[in-house]
Amino acid sequence: MDKNQNNYICVSYKLYSLENEKKNLEEMTHEEHPFEFISGFGIALDSFEKNIIGLKKGDSFDFTLSKEEAFGDYDPQGAHKLSRDIFCIDGKFDTENIFEGAVITMQDSEGHHFPARVVSIEEDGVTIDTNPPMAGKVLNFVGEVLENREATMEEIQKMVNMLSGEGCCGGHCGGNCGGNCEGDCEGEGHCENHHHKHEGGCGHCHHHE
Repeated sequence: MDKNQNNYICVSYKLYSLENEKKNLEEMTHEEHPFEFISGFGIALDSFEKNIIGLKKGDSFDFTLSKEEAFGDYDPQGAHKLSRDIFCIDGKFDTENIFEGAVITMQDSEGHHFPARVVSIEEDGVTIDTNPPMAGKVLNFVGEVLENREATMEEIQKMVNMLSGEGCCGGHCGGNCGGNCEGDCEGEGHCENHHHKHEGGCGHCHHHE
């Protein structure tokens, strides 16, 4: 298989985190709602893609990624407390979309977009965490390849449009896939899209609803 070729890949898997010889189920896809991506676009983790790219339709897989191969160590400086005013609409706090555990899209002072998880809501502010949900964890992917073929020009163009902000992917997409945060909040960010709620994501990027 040409390593420079853009492939349409569809997989169904269970994702486990490994800690103290214990396996914890973190995420699971189904054949009805698999993880779909095109290789070479940075949609999936590089290490995830490298383990999948050489497999054929019907092949099973079971591989483990170290913290360094996945999302790195957890960074305590990724947590920030912001003013509640940032999350208000028409003077009222957005309780419908801002709640503990929600994943939202933030924008820093330079216009970079990045996902953040709402950790807690207090009277004097909202604490968010810009670390990827799986940061600091060893990850084990177990699953099956449902499709792996050369992507069509239409599929590639659709992906290009999505990455340029003209569309939305069927997975969890939000610009910086794999949880790579391009900016840091430093208290200067603001909530760009309150409808970004999907937390998941190891092979996934984040989805704008």
